[in-house]
Parts: sequence; C-alpha cells; structure tokens
Amino acid sequence: MTDADAYIEDFARFIQASPSSYHAAAEVGRRLEAAGFDRLNEADAWAMPKPKGRKPRRQFVIRDGAVVAWNIPAGASGLTPFRILGSHTDSPGFKLKPNGSISAHGWRQASVEVYGGPLLNSWLDRELELAGRIVTRDGREVLARTGPYLRIPQLAIHLDREANDGLKLDRQQHTQPIFGTVGAGEDSILAVLADSAGVRVDDIAGFDILAADTAAPARFGAGRSLFAAGRLDNLTSVYASLVALLQAKPAAGSISVLAAFDHEELGSSSRSGANGPLLEDVLTRIGSGLGASSDDRHRSWAASWCVSADAGHAVHPNYPDRHDPANRPVAGGGTLLKLNANQRYASDAHGSALWQRLADAAGAPVQVFVSNNTVPCGSTIGPLTATRLGIRTVDVGVPLLSMHSARELCHVDDAVALADTVTAFYAGS
Repeated sequence: MTDADAYIEDFARFIQASPSSYHAAAEVGRRLEAAGFDRLNEADAWAMPKPKGRKPRRQFVIRDGAVVAWNIPAGASGLTPFRILGSHTDSPGFKLKPNGSISAHGWRQASVEVYGGPLLNSWLDRELELAGRIVTRDGREVLARTGPYLRIPQLAIHLDREANDGLKLDRQQHTQPIFGTVGAGEDSILAVLADSAGVRVDDIAGFDILAADTAAPARFGAGRSLFAAGRLDNLTSVYASLVALLQAKPAAGSISVLAAFDHEELGSSSRSGANGPLLEDVLTRIGSGLGASSDDRHRSWAASWCVSADAGHAVHPNYPDRHDPANRPVAGGGTLLKLNANQRYASDAHGSALWQRLADAAGAPVQVFVSNNTVPCGSTIGPLTATRLGIRTVDVGVPLLSMHSARELCHVDDAVALADTVTAFYAGS
C-alpha cells in the first residue's frame, strides 16, 4: 500500500511544477529520465531491439503538451499486448491572446480567451500566473512561467447589489485580468514572459500561454483527509500513472504504457490529443521495433487494455438532487468506475469486472458513478481511444468537488487508491 503522507506531499510538488500542460509533460519527462527512461525523438529512427536477459527497455516521447512512456519487459514480441493508462494534462482556464496587453481606464490588462469550460466565477480575485511555452524565431521551444502576475477583480457588492442573487459573467468583458496601472512599469507581458524563459523578447515568434492559480496545494480538514489544489482534473490521474509506471514491473506478457494527452478539455482533436494519432503512432512503432507484422499488431491490440483515468463527481452535500439517487459516490469511498448508457464513458461489463479485480488485488475500494438522467455527463478520452484503436477500455477516476473550478477538492484516500489500483493494473493483477 502507498504511504498516503509521502504520496500527497510529492503530488503537491508535482502540481506546483505543472502549471500548464507543457510543464506537466516536461515534469513527467524529467522524472522518467531520473528513473532511467530514455527520451526518444519522433523524427528519429527508434532503435528498439528486443530486450535481452532481464533488462527492460524503458522509453518515452513528448509531443507538445502530451507524453507517452512505456516499459517493455524482457521476452516481449510483436504479439505482446499493452496495458495503457490514459489521462490528460490540460485543465479549463484562460489562454493569452496575441497582442495580449491592453489598457482601459488607467488599468493594464491581459487579453485572454476562455479555454475549455471553467467555472468562471472561481477565477475571480485570485493571484494568477502565466505559464506555457514560447517558440523562438529559430524554432527552439522553451517553457515560461511568471509567478503571481494577474488578477481578475470582482465588482464590489456596492456596485452590484444583486450579485448574490445570481452572478453572470460576460466571457469577454468581465474576464480580462489586470496586471498593473498605466504608467507604472511599461514592460509588456511578452517581455515578462521572455525574462522568465531566459530569451530575448525580440526572439519570440509564437507562444501558447495559459493562466494558472498560484495558491499552493493544501491538505486540511478533519484528520487532514482533504486535499485542494488547481488542476486536480486531471493531474490526479497523470501523477498516479507516473507513480505506478515507476514502481510496478510490467505484468508477464504485457507492455506498460503511460499516455497523458493534451487538449481533452477542448474535445481532444489535435496532434497531441486522444483523438489524434499520437497513441496509435507510438504503439505501431513499438510493435514494428519488436518485429510485428500488420496482423500481429491487430492481434496485440485485440488482447490489450486501456484504463481511461479522469476525474469524476462526488455527491455534493449542498446539491444532492444533481446526482443519481441510487449511485452516490462519496469522498473517501474509493475510486470511481464510470458508466454511461450512451457511451460517454467506454466502460462495459468486462471493464467493470477488470477494475473490480484490480481494486481487490490492491485492497482499494471502488464505487460506481452514473449520471442523473436530467444532468448529462461529460465525456473522456476513453470512448475516443476505444473508437480509434479498438482496444477495450474502461473509464475510472477520483471523485472531486468543484470540478473545473480554479481550485478543486478531493479526498487523500481516493488519490492513493487510484495509484494503488493502477499499480495493480500495470503489474497484471
């Protein structure tokens, strides 16, 4: 069993190192390299001789804000199936627009675009940073993060007496953060980003920069059982899969794969999203390196499993009517097995049985999540992966409160249960 205190402490460090999808992929890569994994370049030929003796081949590749890593045990062949843990690195929020500095009524503001489906009001009155990647004129990519720099100020109650009766925010007019006053330091946002990345502002040719909450993760509550932080959706799953990949030996006759995609909050249709070619590219190249024919590859995939791990909903005590009356997952009750009759999740009876077996092997509890019929659920990478590759997939996750808030909430025990169960998945239980 995982030590909860050590797990959550390191998870907090992982979150603080990952304010954007690009930082998350880089942090996963940094930890993989420290553990002896080799980073590959997609544009190079992949030297992938069959593992000899007892030494596995452990490798990974980063594509933009996504990362895929794998552990090939000795004896693997082109017919060896995969055990894939899929997650995503992005979270809802705000993305910096081109020409991102504007001025209005004595204030200097950043011009931002809404990214995905955030709870807009949760971003008000927080110290935010800008974080992401910069691409220089010579094509070099560098990471940037400013530290606390922005704030979206809420209108005072004296100027909107009905605010507590129903706050409505215009996505353009009311969400542009301030970062200074006119005349008080004239450095542009790009200059601040360039300085944080160690490049000259004139060398910036492009950027993908998002806002992130700068408040540190916090463990609190009765028995210090609650954990709050930004981007729990879905860094809970990214981190759990990383911990499991590093500590679990691949099951006999299977290849362990971590697949953390970008752009899930936008529908996953990108070169680094789950609806793009990334996972298929990697699995095909691994199989080719192990001598797989086209028929071998399809046989391997037919025997493979994907666990799609994303956040789900715990019953909200103040809004219990929004949840299914018969299936009511609670914080601290274990991981979620996510089911949906309309295939918004990819779980079926075989997937349900697999996740229950894994949980039993890990000694971790499981609870079922289905939506109230009047409150349709979102979707995940699970159905996309199953549709693209034909690999049997089960959707699971950790129950949260305040999903898509700038700061979300989970139970420590559930985060640990996910890591333990994913470890059992990789180990072949």
